[in-house]
Amino acid sequence: MAPGSSKADRRAALDVAAWMFNVCTSVGIIMVNKQLMAVHGFSFATTLTGLHFSMTTLMTIVLRCMGYIQPTHLPSNDIVKFAICANVSIVGMNVSLMWNSVGFYQIAKLSMIPVSCFLEVIFDKIRYSRDTKLSIIVVLMGVAICTVTDVSVNAKGFVAAVIGVWSTALQQYYVHHLQKKYTLGSFELLSQTAPAQAVSLLLVGPVVDFWLSHKRVDLYEYSVPTMFFIALSCLIAVGTNLSQFICIGRFTAVSFQVLGHMKTVLVLILGFLFFGKEGLNAHVVLGMMLAIVGMIWYGNSSSKPGGKERWVYPLPSEKTQKGLVGSIENGDLDNKV
Repeated sequence: MAPGSSKADRRAALDVAAWMFNVCTSVGIIMVNKQLMAVHGFSFATTLTGLHFSMTTLMTIVLRCMGYIQPTHLPSNDIVKFAICANVSIVGMNVSLMWNSVGFYQIAKLSMIPVSCFLEVIFDKIRYSRDTKLSIIVVLMGVAICTVTDVSVNAKGFVAAVIGVWSTALQQYYVHHLQKKYTLGSFELLSQTAPAQAVSLLLVGPVVDFWLSHKRVDLYEYSVPTMFFIALSCLIAVGTNLSQFICIGRFTAVSFQVLGHMKTVLVLILGFLFFGKEGLNAHVVLGMMLAIVGMIWYGNSSSKPGGKERWVYPLPSEKTQKGLVGSIENGDLDNKV
């Protein structure tokens, strides 16, 4: 086997492993949080996210002490900008879910893909082939059929959704940008950003949660099962946070969003298995199948030459430049617009 082929196979295997890691941890934390919030009434999502990043920070400190994470430097202004985008994303999506119907919330989440595409086109000069664009549309249609039911919107809910969607897309784009700009690995970037998110979310989290639920996290009646699910959620969140940075670093924010909807399909399936089959019908199954077909199509089309590539303006060759100079000297360009 040729060395190039072996290297490509190894990269493909690592790509699949990264996606499976992200899918498993993301679906796992959703199921645990659903148990924690729906069954045990722990409705403090923002504070819980602060605990997630606290555990992630602790993990990165331990790994640094063990020598698995090398000391790195990330400018303070980049850390602050990233933390603001990430925290506004978390709060914005939580507020959007509270103020909007579930249907409009799902539409808002789907709109992250075109927003992420827009950011890549503007900042990275990425262009997409026709097949890649069509595959994204198929994924959006499939997930919409699965998840969008009642759709009602109001002014403040729409504003919250816009803020949540744009801040989330910016945060995911920023992950990829910082890793490439400063040549940082996933562990290194996470070790730089997690402490800032942990501190800020633990400070503002209780206030935001009280505003959303009218309940105080310090007055919640904690029990052994509740503490168990909080600890389990924090442990899984370490893998979720790390896998997100790995996937966006290896791919892009758009690919992360498109293929990430596999998690939506899996959550629906597991929800039907563990929490009852209410809502499972023909059009939901059709939507799942359509979304899966779109994801496979996207993975195939975007990996082909020209499927998704950076637009580079060609520089004039030396021969072209000489020809142009000669034409000017001979007056061939006179009176031509």
